[in-house]
Amino acid sequence: MDIWRIIHLLCIVWLSAGLGSTIPLIIRAWLTNDVQNQMYCLAEAAQNETRILLPGAMATGISGFFWGIAAEYHFLRDGWLLAMAILFVFCFLLCLPLLGVGLRRARTASLVAAKQGKVTEELREVLDDRVPLVFGTLLVLAMPLFIAFAVFKPF
Repeated sequence: MDIWRIIHLLCIVWLSAGLGSTIPLIIRAWLTNDVQNQMYCLAEAAQNETRILLPGAMATGISGFFWGIAAEYHFLRDGWLLAMAILFVFCFLLCLPLLGVGLRRARTASLVAAKQGKVTEELREVLDDRVPLVFGTLLVLAMPLFIAFAVFKPF
């Protein structure tokens, strides 16, 4: 059981590194008016999302599942585990895909705008949409809930 706990903690660090390398770049892209800087930030955030954040989220879910099995937790007996599983499914099936789609759309619009050398109407529309900001923020806010459920086991 301890080996699964260690593996799970390492996967959480991986997931946190993915969030920490993706979300600040998204925020920086939305705060700047320089098209070249927006293009750089969004392209880098899209790469970090697919290379670090998504694999970290998958590894965290898988290792958490096996740790729960090894520790003999049960969804009906341990309500905190059910709550954490529901939160993970919400984050993994809703927030991460919408973050990825919005981020790729913003990256494409910023590349087109950078090539033209000016802010295009499509880029303006994407930046007003704020899908990556919203779902990235939800992912960041979910992390303390995950930790609180796992550490305090409130119910």
